[in-house]
Amino acid sequence: MNIRTRIKMCGITRKKDVKFALSQGIDALGFIFYEKSPRNVYPDFVKKVVKKLPPFVDGVGVFVDRDREEVEEIVEYCGLSHAQLHGKEDYKYCERVGRHASPCHVIKAFRVSESTKSSDFIPYSDVVHGFLLDSYSKGNAGGTGKTFDWDMVKQLDLNKPLILAGGLSPQNIEEAILIVKPFGVDVNSGVEIEPGIKDHSKLMEFVQRVRLADTAL
Repeated sequence: MNIRTRIKMCGITRKKDVKFALSQGIDALGFIFYEKSPRNVYPDFVKKVVKKLPPFVDGVGVFVDRDREEVEEIVEYCGLSHAQLHGKEDYKYCERVGRHASPCHVIKAFRVSESTKSSDFIPYSDVVHGFLLDSYSKGNAGGTGKTFDWDMVKQLDLNKPLILAGGLSPQNIEEAILIVKPFGVDVNSGVEIEPGIKDHSKLMEFVQRVRLADTAL
């Protein structure tokens, strides 16, 4: 079976980075709606970007414990296809976002630590379309630029598509894919010059190395 790891680039703040990402075959673009993040963006900007995305490229909204109705409004206003939830949102919250913000697929993010166990994911299995695994860092909702122990993923026995995040870069992405074999990968700080400013040469290398790992698999 042919394998192609999907690639999402998160933390979009500039149209020029969108244009370059599309030229490299990126599958999804992530927009962070979280005021504490240095990559925070606003709906009007995102709506303009998403409106011009070509077919089969997804716009993903990233949220952290935001009022559910606000999430639904932003998703619909911007035309986003996915809501990626990085906070303490429970399964009822996820189910309602997926039902009311139509059409919208929900991705629930988990910050992986030594205490993470497979039972943490079970309540969400019927209400989300995939799980994103990020690195745990006390006091941070994500975007730490740090990796976690990828060997732990096998123990979690996830029954949904897995998106791997947390400290991914051109230097480690091949190893990450060969170990985890995720459905997709989510890169942010690993292809940046500074928060929200993407390094096009790093992004190009990242994509190339993802494809090399796909070929190896």
